[in-house]
Amino acid sequence: MLAAERHRRIRDALRDRSVVRTEELAGLLGVSAETVRRDLLVLERRGSLVRVHGGATSVVGGSGEEAPFAERAGTDREAKAAIGRAAAALVRPGQTVIIDVGTTALEVARALPRDHHGIVATCSLLAAAELAGRPGVEVLVSGGRLRAGDLACAGEPAMRFFADLNADVAFLGSGGVDPAAGLTDYHLDEVASRRLMIANTVRSYVLADSRKLGRVAAHRVCALDEIDGLVTDEAPSPELREALEESGGLVTVTD
Repeated sequence: MLAAERHRRIRDALRDRSVVRTEELAGLLGVSAETVRRDLLVLERRGSLVRVHGGATSVVGGSGEEAPFAERAGTDREAKAAIGRAAAALVRPGQTVIIDVGTTALEVARALPRDHHGIVATCSLLAAAELAGRPGVEVLVSGGRLRAGDLACAGEPAMRFFADLNADVAFLGSGGVDPAAGLTDYHLDEVASRRLMIANTVRSYVLADSRKLGRVAAHRVCALDEIDGLVTDEAPSPELREALEESGGLVTVTD
């Protein structure tokens, strides 16, 4: 079993129970206790859990570090695809759309109707490649320093690009969405670009699967009253929903 699959199963186990023991996980995964301990160490660094004596416990919030792209791309694919479809349904023909970086944002590009026409601006080479063959879509790419895995562009060129762009709608990736901390992310140099996307777009929506709700990543992007909505796969906590709706934000939960 690949490490990504083990990590997914460990997180799933912690969603059902607040504490799991190393021996139980070893039996569940069919690996040694030492392998489980290494997996728990990796997941703790990413903020997915907290190690305790003899096992691990679930955690709400915590900055941690972002999982590698390959692992994120293989996790919750159906939920992310559903979020992508719900977000794409908010787009109207002829609009200028920003698609941010991340595995969920990529699903928005994939979900746009084949006959869609308009402008799509992105800092994701993956999203750009997804749309490059669409005859009705003009694809604009920000440029900048490239981050491996997500193939995300950032830095001064990306900031200049988004500072000069006026868009109708933006779909933003996220490291976490929390009532108090707001929208947060793991990559400092991408935070500045995201703030410009929000400032220069008529409506901006955060894309976040249920694992990111209540999580706080290392760097704050903005407060919740600066965005226009959240697209997610599970109903957020009452506190998060209230914080969004108090500022006029739309909460879209996929079927």
